Amino acid sequence: MPTLGSLPNDKPELRLTFVWNNSKRARAMEISGVVTMAPEQLLEDGVPGNLPDGSLVLITGAVPFRLRGRITTVLEKLLQHMRQKGSSGLVVNAVPDARQPFPQPVVDQAMRLDVPLLTTAAPAEIWEGVHEEIQQFRLRLAERRASHLSSLVQELPAQLADSRAMQRIADWLARVLDVQVLVSEPERVLAASPTTAAEQLAQAIIQQSVDTGLPDAPCRPHTQLIPLAPTSAVDTVLAVARRSPFDDADLLLLRHAAKLLGLVDQAHREYRAASDASRAVRNAAFELLLDGEVAKARRVMTNLVPGLLEPDTARVFVVETEQAYRDTALRRCTAAIGHGALVVPDLKRARRILIVHPIRSEEDNGAAVSAELTHLVGTFGTNSSLGGSGVYSMTLLTDALHEAITAQSFAALQPDAVALSVHGSDLVSLLPQSEAHFWARHLLSPLMRDEAQWESLRETLPAALAYPYTVAARRLHLHRNTVMRRVRTAAEVLHMDFGRVGDRIVVALALEMVTQRETADPPGLADSDPPSLARLLAPPQIHAWAQTLVRPVQADRRNLLATARAWLAFDTHVEPASRALGLSEVTVRSHLRALEHHMQRDLSTLSGARDLHVALHVATGNPGLLTDRPDGGLRVVA
Repeated sequence: MPTLGSLPNDKPELRLTFVWNNSKRARAMEISGVVTMAPEQLLEDGVPGNLPDGSLVLITGAVPFRLRGRITTVLEKLLQHMRQKGSSGLVVNAVPDARQPFPQPVVDQAMRLDVPLLTTAAPAEIWEGVHEEIQQFRLRLAERRASHLSSLVQELPAQLADSRAMQRIADWLARVLDVQVLVSEPERVLAASPTTAAEQLAQAIIQQSVDTGLPDAPCRPHTQLIPLAPTSAVDTVLAVARRSPFDDADLLLLRHAAKLLGLVDQAHREYRAASDASRAVRNAAFELLLDGEVAKARRVMTNLVPGLLEPDTARVFVVETEQAYRDTALRRCTAAIGHGALVVPDLKRARRILIVHPIRSEEDNGAAVSAELTHLVGTFGTNSSLGGSGVYSMTLLTDALHEAITAQSFAALQPDAVALSVHGSDLVSLLPQSEAHFWARHLLSPLMRDEAQWESLRETLPAALAYPYTVAARRLHLHRNTVMRRVRTAAEVLHMDFGRVGDRIVVALALEMVTQRETADPPGLADSDPPSLARLLAPPQIHAWAQTLVRPVQADRRNLLATARAWLAFDTHVEPASRALGLSEVTVRSHLRALEHHMQRDLSTLSGARDLHVALHVATGNPGLLTDRPDGGLRVVA
């Protein structure tokens, strides 16, 4: 858009001269058009009522300005009307070096109204067509602005949190305005186009700050710095530079782009904050589920995904992939199944993703989710694998997780890198189910004779055997003394010592078979003698399972197997085990952590100690580790 300051430079033949108000602000006033009127017309018709906003008023022909009277009055009224319409200035014809082109009252009126006064020595015919040229220029400028704004709107992302949106807008600005673009915070670069813009813009900005107030050098780039959020504490800035100056249309486009970039930046910040909060809630809910605090986990997830954890059963899946790809895989899994499953990163293993899929009906066994995960893992790369558990009660998700981890370790050795089952890759599932169920019922039969006693013990014993009595009481919402009394009763009836890890493992295993793995006894089995646990552990699938767990332990240069045997022989107490081994307690604890890493088991849990116990017995064939007892149980022998 031409201004009072640029019009004389663009069209020197007009020979415009400021008489009053040659300020920088006045020279920057935009001219929307030229309104030409003759003195006679002005005197005869008076001030025109349809004066366009922002127009430059030109009075052509000789005017006897030294006369006082009607012309002065009309000019004063004209200045008032120009002020109301925001006119850019009043121009009159005057000979060069005219001493008083305007009457003094008109000059005084212009000063009060802040309307610039100018003269021109150009004849009227030279002014012909100027108005049309300005209108054509405005039309071209409007079309360019409309085109740029339309194009900018096309760059608006479908989702403001789109991680590539800011870079696409920067690339568009660089292409449309032929500029270098940098969007940055004090600590980091958010987007740059081209990739070298950060270095070059930094130099241009520094040079601009040093040369402030000096005339523009032809070799120095012109720069613009626009804060994306000027009213907030966020210091994100759009910086652009190019060799040629920026016109008003360019600056307007940059301001629009900065607003859009500011919205994208705000969305990114809010999305990250919401994502971090959501991730923390999901992680907390998962940890509560593993601790058996199902009610608390449901309350935690209520506001995030209402009803997600309401079912009583669930399956657990484990995805393992490259560490560098884990976050991407986590996002893809969440996008695919996050509406119906709890997807979290494993905080203890940087390559692993953990998934809890609640089962909402008997017909739903998680097949759709497992199929989707199988497809996703197939796209993650050759070092990715998937393991899945069977359907477990929500209160037993720790066992489900162990099964899924075992399945994933099997999957890593399979051609398709997937091992999914409805029970089939953990120790309990690999046992011959009918025989194991018969063995378990026979072992627990003394507890089952009194129905009332059995109902209380089947509720209490699984937690009491797996956790300290105080923790078990809290989980069961019972008094600690009640838990201790029931455990003491069970131990007396079964003639066992629950201070021994072997007795706890055997009874917990039998309880799981009876309460969680209901299986009908085959005809004739009830008339035979119950199998021993050693016989139940003899099938080849159990040996394959045990070898899978023990193989990485045997590959360790440290004698971890000896530490494991001593630790189990002394009922998972570190101090006597360290004395028997002649090692420090620190070394024994280090060996136990290595065992956990190699076997992917948490040895602080009863199920983890059980898997270590049985795997060592089966894989190493050590006859002294476990021996049959007359009641069908096992005894650890040092």
